Amino acid sequence: MTDNAAPPTVLDVVNALDRRYPRDWAEAWDRVGLVLGDLAHPVSRVLCVVDCVPETVDEALAVGADMIVAHHPLLLKPVSSIAPDTYKGRIIHRLIRGDVALYAAHTNADVANPGVSDALARRLGLVDLRPLIPATGAAAGEGRGHGRIGELPEPMDLAELTGFVAVRLPGTAAGIRAAGDPAWTIRTVAVCGGAGDSFLGEVKSAGVDAYLCADLRHHPASEHLAEGGPALLDVAHWATERPWLDEVAEWLREEFGLEVTVSDMDTDPWTVHAFSSSEKETQP
Repeated sequence: MTDNAAPPTVLDVVNALDRRYPRDWAEAWDRVGLVLGDLAHPVSRVLCVVDCVPETVDEALAVGADMIVAHHPLLLKPVSSIAPDTYKGRIIHRLIRGDVALYAAHTNADVANPGVSDALARRLGLVDLRPLIPATGAAAGEGRGHGRIGELPEPMDLAELTGFVAVRLPGTAAGIRAAGDPAWTIRTVAVCGGAGDSFLGEVKSAGVDAYLCADLRHHPASEHLAEGGPALLDVAHWATERPWLDEVAEWLREEFGLEVTVSDMDTDPWTVHAFSSSEKETQP
């Protein structure tokens, strides 16, 4: 966009996002695309967020954003009311009053190439990327799919890799935890932005040395390791998806010349982390 060119409209940005992340790439249960907004409203500033929550709405209004591009859908489950005395209703009313459009790219961005897991893998320096689970249906082909598998430039043991991940990904109260022998040598890593324990079977079959994702549960993780699966690294959900925002923001700048802000607001729900007294005694 040149200095004299008219800014794009909400419809222009929506159409471009839909081409980059087609809606038919999303899972059937997902709800992606434009959530609200005047299609004819001009867009000069965009805020990219993982979650559309009251705090990121505050941020959008503070920076004068005309549009929010979010990863997680605001209205994933049906609602019977958007009255202003409901949680989601308050968000929607504030966005409409502020002339801020809201767009979500979720599982369609997960399987895209480049997509959410590509951004996560690149933040960790992984190379020779390939899908963990190649896409089928409308999204099939061209390297698309859920998760990514890549190679570390240099092998690390699991303890070293855990510390490396903590440095390379955004910090959260949850931090990084790993499961497996700290001395295991890690060369090949699978990653998945967001919740990933539904892919543990595919991870074991892939022959990787470690798997990094969010929201790992006790029993699936324990059984995975007992059955000879690779090491696990559990990361806060927000932290695994935050790297994608940088990629989307850069693309929007190049595509439209927009002012794009990336939110670093940690919307992970966990806010406090404490070690037990016995753990403290063993910390270096």
